Amino acid sequence: MKAKNKKEQAVYTQELEQFKDIRPFEPSELPQVYEELIADPRFRVITDFLLPGQPFEVIADRMRSCKTNFAFQKEFCYPFLKEIERSTSKGVLLDTSEITEKGKAMTFISNHRDIVLDSAFLSMKLTDQGADTQEIAIGDNLLIYPWIDKVVRVNKSFVVRREVGVKETLLAARHLSAYVDFTVVKRNHSIWIAQRQGRAKDADDRTQESVIKMLAMADKENPVLHLADLNIIPLAISYEYDPCDYLKAMEAQQHRDIPDFHKSHEDDLKSMQTGLFGYKGRIYFRAAPSLSPFLRQMEENLPRQKNFSMIAKQIDKSIHSHFRMFPNNYMAHDLLYGRQTFKDHYNGEQRKEFEQYIDGQIARITLPNKDVEFLRNHLLAQYANPLSNYLAAINPQR
Repeated sequence: MKAKNKKEQAVYTQELEQFKDIRPFEPSELPQVYEELIADPRFRVITDFLLPGQPFEVIADRMRSCKTNFAFQKEFCYPFLKEIERSTSKGVLLDTSEITEKGKAMTFISNHRDIVLDSAFLSMKLTDQGADTQEIAIGDNLLIYPWIDKVVRVNKSFVVRREVGVKETLLAARHLSAYVDFTVVKRNHSIWIAQRQGRAKDADDRTQESVIKMLAMADKENPVLHLADLNIIPLAISYEYDPCDYLKAMEAQQHRDIPDFHKSHEDDLKSMQTGLFGYKGRIYFRAAPSLSPFLRQMEENLPRQKNFSMIAKQIDKSIHSHFRMFPNNYMAHDLLYGRQTFKDHYNGEQRKEFEQYIDGQIARITLPNKDVEFLRNHLLAQYANPLSNYLAAINPQR
């Protein structure tokens, strides 16, 4: 970012202050935040768990030495994620070959598989490519403890206020939209946001129109052109295995059986832990081309609501067509629908192992009224749906 004169700096500082409640911490704020974290007993427990064998005083000194958010990420987050990649996967790949404007800030919109790792692995792989890390949208429902709020905002996250009253929802969306505009357009800094609130529990990934509407709010007069200025990059995330698949199946049965079922904070923590440390196999991130040319060509006389619907569907098509398929996607589809349509994509031994895997995941579910058939179909659907969507995206006439 080029140097600012005093007037520009004053405006910039004023805007930063306007977003203080949701934005990442600025470098000048880090020393105080570090001391607050160091004094928090819960944070110390977490560091003892995640960094075993390292004296807390040494960790504290390492934190104090990090003068920027990126320095903190390189010192703590990057090596931790590299170890997660090594110990729980067969490798993470990021393909950005279809991104043409490399120096321009991007708004990554992706499907959402893992609470923590979707955005974290993206940051890790951008670092590997010599690029800056992106800011990360995170729901306030996950900020269970004060130390979590502090750590994620040190880690370049901005907060999506969801746990607000009905009257405050619109104001929160406008505030968030203004912040995204400030970050991507004015600061030329990339962000990541999921295509929907929460993860798609059955892996049938669809973009919520409300996400697009929120992003467009910053310019009421030209919402579609504003979205074009945000340089939206649909990002397809494919995990060979989802460690949380059985938790998602269990939650689906709970929603089916229990009126007004809501997950607890403990459920969210278990999903975070399971997603971090569970086996994931191969992981593939693939960026689609920017949505800006599509947006600029849209017919301006279309009703605004139809615009948002078309945009959401275009993002879905871009994400679905960029998925990476693994043998278990083909096996799950055949098992779910009782066919052998894709038998050429796997062998008998692979199918036997996958069926044993599904049985093992069902055995981990501890519901008192466990509906095995429902759970099996839901588990299979989580691996079959990405294939269904991929095929529909690459061959709409199929």
